[in-house]
Amino acid sequence: MRAHYLQHVPFEDLGSIENWLKRTGYEITSTSLYESEELPGIESVDLLVIMGGPMSVNDDQDFPWLVEEKEFIKKVIESGKPVLGICLGAQLIACSLGAEVFSNSVKEIGWIPIRATDSNNQSVFLFPEETDVFHWHGETFNLPMGATRIAESAACENQAYQIGKHVIGLQFHLETTPVSAQAIVENCRDELIEGEYIQSAAEILSVPQEQYRSINSLMEDVLEYITRNDHPGE
Repeated sequence: MRAHYLQHVPFEDLGSIENWLKRTGYEITSTSLYESEELPGIESVDLLVIMGGPMSVNDDQDFPWLVEEKEFIKKVIESGKPVLGICLGAQLIACSLGAEVFSNSVKEIGWIPIRATDSNNQSVFLFPEETDVFHWHGETFNLPMGATRIAESAACENQAYQIGKHVIGLQFHLETTPVSAQAIVENCRDELIEGEYIQSAAEILSVPQEQYRSINSLMEDVLEYITRNDHPGE
């Protein structure tokens, strides 16, 4: 099995996802889009993970590789393979399927709670009723056709969505580790301005280790869900 991830900047990597992939027996490959590396053949990908990044999905002129990337993502989804999008990755999935991506009314940066949507739909991934997760985003999106919203927050309605059984987009970061949190703070510190949903660097980096373990465990649950071949009801 081969897991392939799309990386948009050097400081946003797999984080805790890497440990799960290795334990589960995946061979890991990647495309560093910021270095203009070529995308793989779809037939060589068994699981696609699309990482975050500070650019917008709408920045095709500044980052022309976005055009080919969105086409690639759409084809992988159409092939029925598991796909996970994180932050920019979730926005790229939405955009590749024809949904609009645009600025949210506020930025969300730091440890902010999300809540599971009220749904009796037992065929979707079920988040905890409420849990604190790590955010770093200023854009949001309309749900792509066929998607079900599965998490929301006070500041952003579409925090997570699911398409079918094997595609999930997360506006937030469950893969964050102390190392990756430090890296994004160091590289994007200029965004830490005063705001209702923007925490300081000190607040972001002072959370206990248990907070990271909690979100990393939830990340593993998401990965296990989208890669499961025998979903109930199928």
